[in-house]
Amino acid sequence: MKKRIYLDHNSTTNISNTVKNEIFEVMNTFGNPSSIHLEGRKSRQLIERSREQIGNILDVDPENIIFTSSATEAASMILKDKKNSCSLLEHSCVTEWCENTLKVDLKGQIMIKEPMISVSHIGNSETGIIQDEFKNVFLLDVVQAIGKINFSFEKANVNSAIISAHKFGGPKGIGAALFKSDFDVQALIRGGGQERRLRSGTENILGIVGFAKALEISNKNIKNGYWEEISEIKNFLENEILNISNNSIIVGKNLKRLPNTSCIITPGWDGHNQVIQLDLAGFSVSAGSACSSGKMKYSNTLIALGYNKDLSKQAIRVSLGVNTKKSEVEAFLKEWSSLYYNWSKHVA
Repeated sequence: MKKRIYLDHNSTTNISNTVKNEIFEVMNTFGNPSSIHLEGRKSRQLIERSREQIGNILDVDPENIIFTSSATEAASMILKDKKNSCSLLEHSCVTEWCENTLKVDLKGQIMIKEPMISVSHIGNSETGIIQDEFKNVFLLDVVQAIGKINFSFEKANVNSAIISAHKFGGPKGIGAALFKSDFDVQALIRGGGQERRLRSGTENILGIVGFAKALEISNKNIKNGYWEEISEIKNFLENEILNISNNSIIVGKNLKRLPNTSCIITPGWDGHNQVIQLDLAGFSVSAGSACSSGKMKYSNTLIALGYNKDLSKQAIRVSLGVNTKKSEVEAFLKEWSSLYYNWSKHVA
């Protein structure tokens, strides 16, 4: 059977063996972390050790890290019952709580003008375009940036941020809300009073430990220059796409972007059809954010950037992982080229 090639890492990433082993090692620590006996204290130690590790890497006070089930839950916790403005560049977990009043300029930058807003993190999930300005930011969505580029919560000087472990090699079902000490956060889930009474429920110890280990590994990958190599492969991919189809568009081609993300529009060629054909050929890519794929007829992100609805439906997203090989991208290009020529013959 032909080996599949996975190029949808912005949707989710695989868990490394190192993270799996770390999780496996703590499986026998079964105590409830709210219990005061020995077994409970051991579990509590694992959680607080992980919280401290995450705080050190992200430059945030460990006490101001609240573990959640996902970045979506973290966003809801922070934004519920607050008056917020945002742009259509945001992930749906943010736009659900915001008025879409902020405009986007031709460079994909949100035009920030209000103190109570939410900004599309450091890198957009569909296009990879990086936001440079964080002044007056209420919430920073750093889900796609963490693990790919350096991030300091302290230096970003924002009120709060959300993060999800499965985007950088951690397990699914674990995320976190980060916030300043004087920030007002209201509990969504009440009951036992865990997580400083802000997120009740017995903590996901295995997820938390995996979260911390994956973040440690991804931070080392950044320092060791792995993502610079991936950026070179991404540039190769985009240049070859334009050689194959000179009418294709690389969204944000000359803008500052995440090192792994390519949003490719081929006018006239439906993005979902491309995804299906590539899937049948053994390649995993997407037509946009995984949370909206299959639900949206067009991309709100691309609409916000000035593309019409037709073009926004003709995009695919290729997102590379830290271990993606150039040979895998070459295999993708060979298949995409074949599909493109077959499609172009029928529309000629």
